Amino acid sequence: MRGVRLAALAVAAVLAATGCSAARDEPARPEPVAGGAAALPGPAPAGLALRPAPPGAPGAPGVTGRLTDGSTVDLAQLWADRPVVLVFFTSWCGVCEQRQDALSQLARDHGDRVVFVGVAGQDKPEDVQRYLRAHRVEYPVLLDDDGRVALAYAVREPPAVVLVGKGGKLLRGFTGGVDAPTLDARLKELVLAP
Repeated sequence: MRGVRLAALAVAAVLAATGCSAARDEPARPEPVAGGAAALPGPAPAGLALRPAPPGAPGAPGVTGRLTDGSTVDLAQLWADRPVVLVFFTSWCGVCEQRQDALSQLARDHGDRVVFVGVAGQDKPEDVQRYLRAHRVEYPVLLDDDGRVALAYAVREPPAVVLVGKGGKLLRGFTGGVDAPTLDARLKELVLAP
């Protein structure tokens, strides 16, 4: 009888250990959605020195769009207190892919002084997520499924980059995209005061 009790206790202990450890394990948390509201910048840094927009610079189209996590963003709110760089891309664009890692690093280098916003057009959400993770894109990304944002900025196809100054003035567009060193030089020349 004692042997049966010991065996039963051993089985109960094994079951309890496996059951308890499985119960204690937290369920796998889904990976956060890249390019969503969590990627929006914080407040502009205090004392941010910016160059004024040239007189006569046209206004940028104000667009409200949906980020990758379904939340909405108003571009006018982003450029109210600092410059914005719009990066038009698709996950299947070879030139976009070649330049993205350097653009992602440039966005990190400029931190909250310049807001980078990706605009992904004609793409599947899962392909956009793979692209954003592969290239460490840490800034917000608008999904432009209907091409409305691209049309507002006269972008025919990716890649393209648009530089908008503080207050919403169009400063420069790069049809065919731009490499990170050239974009960095334009940011220093057009918007960031020394």
